[in-house]
Amino acid sequence: MDNFTTLVPNEIIAGERLYEAAIDLILASAQSELLIFDQDLRHGDFASVKKFELFQRFLSDNRNSRLTIVLQNTTFFQEKCPRLYKLLAIYGHKMTVYETNNTAKHAKDCFILADQQHYIKRIHIDQARFKYAFNDAESVLQLQSRFQDLLEATETTVSVTRLGL
Repeated sequence: MDNFTTLVPNEIIAGERLYEAAIDLILASAQSELLIFDQDLRHGDFASVKKFELFQRFLSDNRNSRLTIVLQNTTFFQEKCPRLYKLLAIYGHKMTVYETNNTAKHAKDCFILADQQHYIKRIHIDQARFKYAFNDAESVLQLQSRFQDLLEATETTVSVTRLGL
């Protein structure tokens, strides 16, 4: 499967499998910080063993690593991504998953930022068109500002423990 030769940074690329592969590249490059905004993690193969292994490596290799995920809806994450959900139980001190309030539910793009240097951005959730880049601090800075706005529009945090009497 040599389709990945079409994975050229800084160009708009189309295709779900290429999108999944580019996410793998960005996740593998991350060492200290990952910021993820997504509607629900349905696209990008987040329920796979491969993504689990990439996230686990990221969280375990650096004691100061930090993973922050902002989702518009957390149901898919909680019900269809059991491996990632398990990571939240293990690495809850360095991994946080938020759900946005209604004011942020209109956003239709999604993106991942790694170490304030690398990114992947899906242009619209309904189309597998995306762009990714390494060592592009300027673009990442713009997306970080957007991420902070989305983070401020969160209303709940996903917890792996149930509260009750």
